[in-house]
Amino acid sequence: MAEKFKALTEKHIDFIGNQHIFFVGTAASEGFVNVSPKGMDSFRVVNNSKVAWLNLTGSGNETAAHILENNRMTIMFCSFDKQPLILRLYGQVKIIHPRDKDWPSQVKLFPEYTGARQIFELNLELVQTSCGYAVPFYELVGERPTLRKWADNRGRKGVEEYWQEKNTKSLDGKDTGII
Repeated sequence: MAEKFKALTEKHIDFIGNQHIFFVGTAASEGFVNVSPKGMDSFRVVNNSKVAWLNLTGSGNETAAHILENNRMTIMFCSFDKQPLILRLYGQVKIIHPRDKDWPSQVKLFPEYTGARQIFELNLELVQTSCGYAVPFYELVGERPTLRKWADNRGRKGVEEYWQEKNTKSLDGKDTGII
């Protein structure tokens, strides 16, 4: 059932392009493992061995804290319609912040979001597919506008102030590198 690949195939890239949600898994060497659902127009295939996703401001910043200590990441997509499939991307990740020289060129890959916080570039080491036979059918009703409205109402300065209040430490008290 499961198949392993060294890089993304065109079939994988097409599958990713049709998904509206993905899940990001990270862990530091100790403490909580984090799995976060992600949506909106925030994921890009850079090439068959590199992907990037734009992390938007939220209530926590676990992924960033974990990556500072342990730069491995798993991203998972799963089909909720048509042909069942689970696609996992494993690799080493690099964080790009708005203060970094690569930010202007990399953020252009995505729509403009007031709450843009980091970009995570994942260099793929393994791509794995599995059947997804137990994943239920779900129908997309639409994207939630809540996060975008929240950030737009605060403005960029207000979002950056929020980072100071809520995004500098992980659940385990680890630094997130946001400042």
